[in-house]
Amino acid sequence: MSTILPPAAGGPTSPTTDPSLAEGGGTGLWKDAFRRLRRNPQAIAGAIIIGLFLLVAALAPILAPYGGEALPGRTEITPTNIPGPGELAEYPLGLDRFGGDVLSKLIWGAQASLLIGVISTAIGLAGGMLLGLLAGGLGGWVDSVIMRFVDILLSVPNLLLAVSIAAILGQGPYAVMIAIGASQLPIFARLLRSSMLSQRGSDYILAAQTLGLSKRTITMSHLLPNSVGPVIVQATLSLATAVIDAAALSFLGLGGGVPQTAEWGRMLTYAQRELASDPYLAFLPGACIAITALGFTLLGESLREALDPKTRQK
Repeated sequence: MSTILPPAAGGPTSPTTDPSLAEGGGTGLWKDAFRRLRRNPQAIAGAIIIGLFLLVAALAPILAPYGGEALPGRTEITPTNIPGPGELAEYPLGLDRFGGDVLSKLIWGAQASLLIGVISTAIGLAGGMLLGLLAGGLGGWVDSVIMRFVDILLSVPNLLLAVSIAAILGQGPYAVMIAIGASQLPIFARLLRSSMLSQRGSDYILAAQTLGLSKRTITMSHLLPNSVGPVIVQATLSLATAVIDAAALSFLGLGGGVPQTAEWGRMLTYAQRELASDPYLAFLPGACIAITALGFTLLGESLREALDPKTRQK
């Protein structure tokens, strides 16, 4: 069977069994995007930020002076006397109101916050892609029913929907993951459906139909792979939102655990009383949340530009 090439240099990849035969004489859509990312300072900065936080999260048992919940618990802490950064040699970033080492909490908090963000985004991505695939692939009444359900979810503000689901499921990290994932689900579903509908009239789809391929084969082998790019980009951007939402739900007391739990949002919650006297207790976890979200945003925006046919032709 002869290879079917895409209609234009910036168009979708061809439905061949070997993706490397697609555009650019063997470059491929994703290889070309990766090449552009390596030359993009914004993408490099985002990747470095994300890589550093992932490294800290992975090496938390080694990097943290104190492990998990086994924090020092200094008993001399009083509401008017909380040692700050540099006041005690063994605690470089000071202590919190519970006598916990702030440095250890920030390190373990990276592990907890990133884990919630990644898993919740994966839940939303998997559920959204399933709904989008059914709607865009089957069409008809299935499409109408799924899209009306998605419209109902989209009518509720993202964070409010997450708070409502977390409150129903109960306090705990798993409830937070499911809540954030469910709030992101309609975005992925509508984006994949829209991308699939825009690809249906493409020449490579018409060529595949002419060759007598089944609808299932066309959808799974050609239509879906060429429609998933925008969804992957959105998933990268949604990771930033997920980290912020996880902190917000913990801040509202829906994250479960005890007050001493090392998690950035929970650290913000219990830093409110000392905001005037010890602002570092709120600034440090807040800065970690902001920098992590910035890293995911920079990488996501760069990936979107790298996959955009208009910018790829420049």
